[in-house]
Amino acid sequence: MERVPNGRRRPRSWLGGVAAVLAAGALSVGGMGGVAQAADINVAKNAGFEAGLANWSCSGGSGAVVGAPVRSGAGALKGTPAGQDNARCSQSVAVQPNSTYTLSAWVQGGYAYLGASGTGTTDVSTWTPGESGWKQLTTTFRTGASTRAVTVYTHGWYGQSAYLVDDVSVFGPDGGGGGDPDPQAPGTPAGLGVGAVTSSSVALSWNAVSGATGYNIYRDGTKVQTATGTSATVTGLAAATSYQFQVSATNAVGESAKSAAVSGRTSPGGGDPGGPAVPRHALTGYWQNFNNGATVQKLRDVQAQYDIIAVAFADSTATPGQIVFNLSSALGYSGVAEFKSDIAAKKAAGKSVIISVGGELGNVTINSDASATAFANSAYALMQEYGFNGIDIDLEHGINSTYMTKALRQLSAKAGSGMVLTMAPQTIDMQNTGTEYFKTALAVKDILTVVNMQHYNSGSMLGCDGQVYSQGSVDFLTALACIQLEGGLDPSQVGIGVPASTRGAGSGYVSPTIVNNALSCLTRGTNCGNFKPSKTYPSLRGAMTWSTNWDATAGNAWSNAVGPHVHALP
Repeated sequence: MERVPNGRRRPRSWLGGVAAVLAAGALSVGGMGGVAQAADINVAKNAGFEAGLANWSCSGGSGAVVGAPVRSGAGALKGTPAGQDNARCSQSVAVQPNSTYTLSAWVQGGYAYLGASGTGTTDVSTWTPGESGWKQLTTTFRTGASTRAVTVYTHGWYGQSAYLVDDVSVFGPDGGGGGDPDPQAPGTPAGLGVGAVTSSSVALSWNAVSGATGYNIYRDGTKVQTATGTSATVTGLAAATSYQFQVSATNAVGESAKSAAVSGRTSPGGGDPGGPAVPRHALTGYWQNFNNGATVQKLRDVQAQYDIIAVAFADSTATPGQIVFNLSSALGYSGVAEFKSDIAAKKAAGKSVIISVGGELGNVTINSDASATAFANSAYALMQEYGFNGIDIDLEHGINSTYMTKALRQLSAKAGSGMVLTMAPQTIDMQNTGTEYFKTALAVKDILTVVNMQHYNSGSMLGCDGQVYSQGSVDFLTALACIQLEGGLDPSQVGIGVPASTRGAGSGYVSPTIVNNALSCLTRGTNCGNFKPSKTYPSLRGAMTWSTNWDATAGNAWSNAVGPHVHALP
């Protein structure tokens, strides 16, 4: 990120040279001692928006930092005028009195203004009516005899499109506040974990590093590829082979040390070609095929931490058991072909994309041989048409275990052994092995991937120890999961389902820290609450959330915290 013109500092020359200063009597005759003026620097802070909106204030929430397009570094300011708000963003800079400063910034997009106020002399501004590429705006101002701070600002214009700003410079004598620190090489990435694997690829993800503009991926000590985000899929691997992976962070200054190594093993060859294998520890997220106030996402926008993406929801028809899928027009897709392309891309990245049936408002009735067959046939038709890897059962209005089992077995026979089958029962549905949901899960255990029970929108429930637990705690998550773990399901078939934010459910939200503590308690016996399981379950599958959209609304706080933790489970 440039902080000064031409990327370097230059000393401020003495006015008129040494001779003029001598004539003015500014130097003592005996010692020739004098005081040079301060070196010119860029006195703007966070001038390249690498630290978000730190040091900047934008009217009415009109400003945001974006990752593209940028002129340099990893961030740029985007101001969006709306109504009577011209998207003004400003900061106060420390200046020296009676000094000249050059104000500049690079702009792009709609009408963009750049100015300075409170100079103590003549305030200045400059503007451009809109640019398709980056253009530098420049002006100068002089401070008054007592001016110690000046407000520099940028804004757009009413009714015009958004504008972009990068590399702001207020170049002149240091007013005592200094400038941005010299750039540093980024720190070492943490949280490296293995995601989905196939016979020839391993998906990796890690935590973002502040100041990084890219990442290098190493396989067995050799750099094999780069990435700009916090995930990558290493391809071209041999089947049934273990590899060591590391990642480093990079920017214009240099490269960090490599992260701690993680091991990933590819799956055996000859498996189902319909999709990648679900990783040992997986993060499941529901993707909303509707707009309910959460961030609207296309499937391609789903966060990379999610290994299983459940498309919510399929719709029922007048034929009992039959389901169809209707892509919402509220998502901005040009058509079904674009949506199918997104599914294919996610699968190529090692993700499983499945169709979810049910939800709070959805209901599919399967209570006869005919409806079971109709369900299996229609679900398989959707898998073939869209490329779904499998199906999720989220029926919240009751199920018939006899006929649901028949339907799922018929579907599995059509789809093959690679079908992903998940369930998301409510807490009341999994209190004991005699409930219809629990009976169904046990009856299809040989083809079941994971049951992610919804630990939310629930009253107090019994744990496996017979004690009553209230939702919203580590104990509620662990003691209720214990019922499934001790009730006949394999630990790899049990996951913890929670909302991604307080807006994602009516009740039961817990922080990502609580979720991670519960996962650690069940897999390692650490960070437990009052309830401590009698043994650990290292192969516990992972966690689920409603929804990827609410996660995005909350700044991806849930997946950024829980995803790496899940992928690092033993």
